Amino acid sequence: MSKQVPLFIDGQFVQSESERWIPVTNPATQEVIAQVPCATDAEMERAIASAAKAFETWKETPVSERARLMLRYQALLKEHHDEIATILSEETGKTFEDAKGDVFRGIEVVEHACNIATLSMGETMENVARKIDSYSYTQPLGVCVGITPFNFPAMIPLWMFPMAIACGNTFILKPSEQDPNTPTRLAELFVEAGAPEGVLQVVHGSKEQVDTLLTHPETQAISFVGSVAVGEYIYKTGTDHLKRVQAFAGAKNHMVVMPDAQKNQMINNLVGASAGAAGQRCMAISVAVFVGESREWIPEIQEALSKVRPGAWNDPEAAYGPQINPQAKDRILSFIEAGKKEGAECLLDGSNCKVEGYPDGNWVGPTLFRGVTTDMSIYKEEIFGPVLCCIEVDTLEEAIALVNDNPYGNGTSIFTASGAAARKYQHEIKVGQVGINVPVPVPLPFFSFTGWRKSFYGDQHAYGKQAVKFYTETKTVTARWFEDDISTGANMTINLK
Repeated sequence: MSKQVPLFIDGQFVQSESERWIPVTNPATQEVIAQVPCATDAEMERAIASAAKAFETWKETPVSERARLMLRYQALLKEHHDEIATILSEETGKTFEDAKGDVFRGIEVVEHACNIATLSMGETMENVARKIDSYSYTQPLGVCVGITPFNFPAMIPLWMFPMAIACGNTFILKPSEQDPNTPTRLAELFVEAGAPEGVLQVVHGSKEQVDTLLTHPETQAISFVGSVAVGEYIYKTGTDHLKRVQAFAGAKNHMVVMPDAQKNQMINNLVGASAGAAGQRCMAISVAVFVGESREWIPEIQEALSKVRPGAWNDPEAAYGPQINPQAKDRILSFIEAGKKEGAECLLDGSNCKVEGYPDGNWVGPTLFRGVTTDMSIYKEEIFGPVLCCIEVDTLEEAIALVNDNPYGNGTSIFTASGAAARKYQHEIKVGQVGINVPVPVPLPFFSFTGWRKSFYGDQHAYGKQAVKFYTETKTVTARWFEDDISTGANMTINLK
């Protein structure tokens, strides 16, 4: 019998009394490796009540003590780095090297949380008006919630709860039900680091459990990473119940290739950015826009992609692993077929990919389309698989217009040797994160992770305006709360009074 994943409530790992359990499968074999519960209403209430109670004492804990907790935690995460990566690989199918990167990018955020004292200082100024001084203090908000996806089960939870807790908040994590063992291990190490009871809760489930977190009077802020449809729902539901919500959703990231780009560098980076992690990342490059004569390099990209081979997590020769589940694989295959029917030229078709020894794995091979137009489904939709669409234009201006017309705005890159072209692209593009000769411009924790348009729901700036208005109307102190998250590394200024 596969193991049952526990809940983590009030400082204790407890077996759920739920009657509904979701199987967790190895995506390379379909073997059931665990069962995860859909927490009962009573268990959800208990977790929320525990977090609310713990907040009353945790918010009074000196910032230096909170920082020392994070110092101990990051040391334990580094000590157990490979162990966590192994757990992650076994339940997601990621290659071991990819899994280690997933874990380490999360560790970097915990390292950042160790600096919480300087990050959360307030501001003072004398004589803002005659004989009137002004002070601001950073204060925690309360019970915060994180809802995280399957594709980065270490990094994204670590984007969320360490910073929120370091700031004096308490946190309820609802990880993906498809790979719950990794966040469970993260919670175990947090306990070992000395986290007080109730500061972190980990609950499991699906929409019903999420709705409880979105609507409960005790929850104050929600962070989410996932699909557009779910992101829209979480943002609307949370804000309808007066929660602060930041929801990072889908993407369709473009790489613009100029004729003066360093060809070999560009090809190596494009192959890795489009097929790496089986295309299951929100910062993957899924559209390559070839400007002018750079279109002549498409056959060489085809050749390079044809050499990329998926495989099991412990195969050192594998470039990437399987899709997370059969439904994800079937969805990708349906897009590949749609691309063919819509008139795109399929230069490389990964639909019938096989991996020796793993006949039941959710394998999709690298796939390359040429002649893609903006009205095709393979261009309009986020495929979330190792599928690269090639579009050809004549000028940089056309490329910029094409990217700016896309409804998503998560990340984009340009490969060029021209400083003028790079500056023009960076200045005129309407996308949150821009890479110059860098394929995946993911920032380190001390910079914000930004998404524009349909890639992000929430307004990180509105709260700052609200705080200023509040002070001028009431002449009382406002405060600032920082939650570094997914996703974001975003600083949110809010009115606490």
